[in-house]
Amino acid sequence: MKQRADPGIGSGVSPAGQRLEIHAAAPDGGADAAGAIVSPGSRFDGASQNLSDDLARARFEPGAWRSSPPGPTYAALDLGTNNCRLLIARPASRDVAPPGFKIVDSFSRIVRLGEGLSQSGRLSDLAIERTLDALSVCKDKMQARNVTRARLIATEACRAAENGAEFVAKVQDTLGLDLEIVDRETEAHLAAAGCAALADGDAESVILFDIGGGSSEVIWLERGTSGQSAGPGAALRERIRFWVSLKLGVVTLAEKFGGIEVSDAIFEAMVACVTQELDEFISRAAGRGRCGRFHLLGTSGTVTTIAGIFLNLTRYDRRRVDGLWMSEEDVSQTVERLRKMSYRERVENGCIGPDRADLVLAGCAILEAIRRAFPAERVRIADRGLREGILLQLMQADRAKGRAGQR
Repeated sequence: MKQRADPGIGSGVSPAGQRLEIHAAAPDGGADAAGAIVSPGSRFDGASQNLSDDLARARFEPGAWRSSPPGPTYAALDLGTNNCRLLIARPASRDVAPPGFKIVDSFSRIVRLGEGLSQSGRLSDLAIERTLDALSVCKDKMQARNVTRARLIATEACRAAENGAEFVAKVQDTLGLDLEIVDRETEAHLAAAGCAALADGDAESVILFDIGGGSSEVIWLERGTSGQSAGPGAALRERIRFWVSLKLGVVTLAEKFGGIEVSDAIFEAMVACVTQELDEFISRAAGRGRCGRFHLLGTSGTVTTIAGIFLNLTRYDRRRVDGLWMSEEDVSQTVERLRKMSYRERVENGCIGPDRADLVLAGCAILEAIRRAFPAERVRIADRGLREGILLQLMQADRAKGRAGQR
């Protein structure tokens, strides 16, 4: 029996990107070029800059919620090729500057929506069933927290699948959740919005990357002309010089090369595959300046897993990982440790587990390709990204509306 839920949770479907290679930032900032800033601490800070119509249209129709919330409560959902992740937050105190948000609930489950997609071109029935189960949990959490505004996005798996739009319609019909299939530019900008604040404020340029399940975004980020890298005066659109969205992620790469037993030859083949896809971006970056503080900034399950292994955590701890600096040698030695682990050892490791054991080495290969293309003495680890970017931008849009209404 189908469950008809309250209509309109989230925002509508936007056109999925088709073929996108190297992209310079649009002069007007593009769809999601707000200057969202996130602080390295436990509280996420934001500054309102150049909000677009695309952000303003993200909405939430509360329907028959059980009670009125004490204030605005926001939700951000990121449905990727591998993960379904939800973050619910409320704005921080008005006395705090710059304004940020406090997380009140979260959810993450590996659903492997894109499992087998690279071979079949379709989302499988089993993957859809797993994902609907996870989305049902997300819906319950949003209801329980009286969410008043949300943006629910789907990325590469739904972009690439022949039945992606059909799946989105099924989610709406079954759960009343309005998923938005975002294009690659939107995904890249949201990733940057969520974690760009972790970039070294004195660095002239930074490579920011997000290794996903079905795609990986790589962004050339520069310091704003104001001289502030992560301050509220530096608009994000000004800092993103160009970017690329590779049609490669940990799931697609592991399905192509294998992820359980990965020999040195297979690993190098993975690296070569990613490097080939990066070639145009590498050429574009060849003439850009890099100072002594140039570094890499990574957000993904791959880099957070590497950080957990490096710290010898028996169980993953976000508080110790988010914002962690690792040297080039630290990363190399940790990746080597991972490569020497057997599949069983990866399964039993508290920072990897059975759901990631066959994917983590594919992620390491993507990271290795980026590191070889852009050698850097330091890598900073971000346990934040799309969801945080969405929350910051939704709150910024509402603050902007509030200021406009007071005039």
